[in-house]
Amino acid sequence: MTTLTLSSIAALFENHGTAYYGGEAISQTAHALQCALLAEQAGDPEPLIVAALLHDIGHLMLAESLTTDMRHQETGADALASLFGEDVTEPVRMHVAAKRYLCAVDPAYFDTLSPVSVHSLSLQGGPYDGEQASVFAAQAHADAAVRLRRYDDLAKVVDLQTPTLSHYLDMAARCVRVA
Repeated sequence: MTTLTLSSIAALFENHGTAYYGGEAISQTAHALQCALLAEQAGDPEPLIVAALLHDIGHLMLAESLTTDMRHQETGADALASLFGEDVTEPVRMHVAAKRYLCAVDPAYFDTLSPVSVHSLSLQGGPYDGEQASVFAAQAHADAAVRLRRYDDLAKVVDLQTPTLSHYLDMAARCVRVA
């Protein structure tokens, strides 16, 4: 398992963050910063803001290794576990499942998804059925994952001004788990 440090996270954004975010018209870094900004503006606690920033770190890690898979959420959450507790890692791990959940419980949600997100939903297994949605909702970090998912869906605005990566990495430093 790959482990991360704050400096290696910064390097991942520097090396791969300029790539376009999954077919959208913004970069990976712009998407991450917008997610974090939305969480910050909503008054979420710092661990969820950090999770919003880092929810797609698995994509950057996979770009680094030249590996492709559809499990970026697991890759990222597992690597982040060396630094952060579950209040950061589990919303990251669950943000794909949260999309599947929202499609199951909110009929209007699907219509808000971008074409790229609709395509990835089909690759991720499609909307949950009722039982899967209930299992998801019962998990400890489900509410945080749903909040993160909604930020993820909104964070695709071209040229939106956001705080810098260092602003959020300073916040991440405050969330690092004490050994």
